[in-house]
Amino acid sequence: MTAVHEAKAAAATTIAPHGGTLINRFANEAEAASLRSKAANLPVIELDARQISDIELIATGAASPLQGFLTRSDYHSVVHDLRLANGLPWSIPITLAVTAEKSKELKLDGDAALVSPSGVLVAIITVRDIYTYDREAEAANVYGTTEQAHPGVASLYSQPEILVGGEITVLELPVHDDFPEYYLSPAQTRAVFAERGWQTVVGFQTRNPVHRAHEYLQKVALEMVDGLLLHPLVGQTKGDDIPADVRMR
Repeated sequence: MTAVHEAKAAAATTIAPHGGTLINRFANEAEAASLRSKAANLPVIELDARQISDIELIATGAASPLQGFLTRSDYHSVVHDLRLANGLPWSIPITLAVTAEKSKELKLDGDAALVSPSGVLVAIITVRDIYTYDREAEAANVYGTTEQAHPGVASLYSQPEILVGGEITVLELPVHDDFPEYYLSPAQTRAVFAERGWQTVVGFQTRNPVHRAHEYLQKVALEMVDGLLLHPLVGQTKGDDIPADVRMR
């Protein structure tokens, strides 16, 4: 079998993305030009760093099968049943929170411009739902605590009071100039697996340097699979975490 055939075989046998389809929510060139013109007359929602990261996960398919921020039915199903409304396992809501004042500017089935703090147009959201939510219920069910000492709970409690759900179309994401050679989208990662002929892969995600217990687990896993994907978290982490540049090195 040639290397090309091996790569195609690996691509065909690697497990399907969560939900069955690898989502891509980027606008093509023609769509982007049209949306940029349209955005000038749309309500504007300013994003924080976490929301921009969520948009990147959705756009690249890392949050497949989500095509946008959760609507009410999916949100309540995730919080109470750890599943999307269609029954697919999902444990943490990906939501877009806005103030009550901002929500009054939005219309169901209308669009809104999602911009970075510096005013860059990141994406367009088609508003499918506008709803209130119970922060304490989400904290208790998702994080297992309502104590603000938990960073996830603290972040949740600091959010505005209204959630907006709907699919997004992405025009521009932040450029990652830290470790650019390691930033691979899910599609790019799958291509690397295929090039290497990997059909079975174990992923190891960590927010700390790999230590001996991690090393042991990885070596055991590599006795049973073709390859290892080491997946360190970067970006916003806990204040006392070891810096990303140290972990990457």
